[in-house]
Parts: sequence; structure tokens; C-alpha cells
Amino acid sequence: MTDPEPKGRGTRAASMWPLVHAERAALSADLTDLTDERWATPSLCTGLTVREVLAHLTAGASLNGVRWLAGVIRCRFDFDKQVAMRLAEQLGASAAETHNRFRHVITSTTKPPLPVIAMLGETIVHAEDIRRPLGIRHDYPIETLTRVAEYYRGSDLVVAAKRRIVGLRLVATDGPFTTGSGPLVSGTTLALVMATTGRSVYCDDLDGDGVEILRDRRDMT
Repeated sequence: MTDPEPKGRGTRAASMWPLVHAERAALSADLTDLTDERWATPSLCTGLTVREVLAHLTAGASLNGVRWLAGVIRCRFDFDKQVAMRLAEQLGASAAETHNRFRHVITSTTKPPLPVIAMLGETIVHAEDIRRPLGIRHDYPIETLTRVAEYYRGSDLVVAAKRRIVGLRLVATDGPFTTGSGPLVSGTTLALVMATTGRSVYCDDLDGDGVEILRDRRDMT
């Protein structure tokens, strides 16, 4: 499954896809043998279970630009409705089927009209939306997390990350990432990424005078 990358970005995209595939594979492995009760655990995505978030990831890896646009038109440009529709398409009749569908897209390079780095960010953020409520820990390569943090500091595409951290100074304690000026927010790169994308529970893992400011911006869209 492929979706061509615009000219000039092919090399960067090619180097990014293995990171996406590695994180999908790790998440799939972490979810092996979950009970039905655990699959029904509320995720960090409001209103969605961990099973539904996994179906959302499958949908993103199955939807090229043409199908994405067709869905947007079908849903009359209601993007939330389009997301819900595609999630339902990939949910399947059981948790086992949901998981199996995700396994089939682990190495997919199909994507909506987004840069590949956005797909990497989506994969990591939604993986944590699943893992944290389940009490599952995963060691992400710091280079991968730093790439994602660098992307989100300059983008509001899909999620309002850039606007959420305006006027704050973010400093990673486990890697080279740093950005901005103002009240300090420090912690692991993963916690910074998750808080930047509105997951306020990760503010509990951060330190500095700017943490409560960031927490208060959790609902920014």
C-alpha cells in the first residue's frame, strides 16, 4: 500500500517510514493477549476506548488522499464525522479482528494528505493514548521522539500544538529538544510531546512555572 510523496520530500519520507513501522509493530506486540475487558479501557482520547483508538490508527494507515477527500465530501466537510466513519470501518466485530486489521497495516505507507512526520507523531501520540491507561511502558528512541517534538513545536496541523506552547520555554531532560521562551516546562521528551498535544495527564510528569499554563490549554483546538 503506497501513496506517492511530493517531489523533493521522497528521501525524507523514505527515512521516516521505518520509524512509523517500528512504532506500529511495537504497539501491536504490546497489545497481544489483552482481555476483552482491557480492550474496553477508556483511552486518553475522550470518549474512545483503547480498541477504538487502535481502529483509528488502522484507518489512518488505510486512507490515501483520494479516499480521504471522498470521505470529507461525503461527510459534508464535517471532519469529526469523517474520523468517526473511518474508525467504524476498521473496528471489526471483535477486539481480535481490530488487532488483526492493525497488524495488516504495520508496514503500510498509505496516508491521508499529511507529511510522514505527522503520521509518526500520530502513531506515537495515539500509542500513548492506549498504553498509559493500560499501564504499559515503552522505551521510544530519543531520536524519534525529538523529531516528533521538533515537528509539533512548529505545527498546528491535525492538533493545535504550536499554539498550545506559545509563550512557554520547553526543555527536555533526556534529550536535546528545547524551544521557546517564557515560563519553564521541563521533563522527558515524551511527556513534552504528549502535553503539547493536549494530554494533560502528562503535565503531572513535568516541572516548572509554565506547567499549569500548559495544563490550562489542554482543550485548545
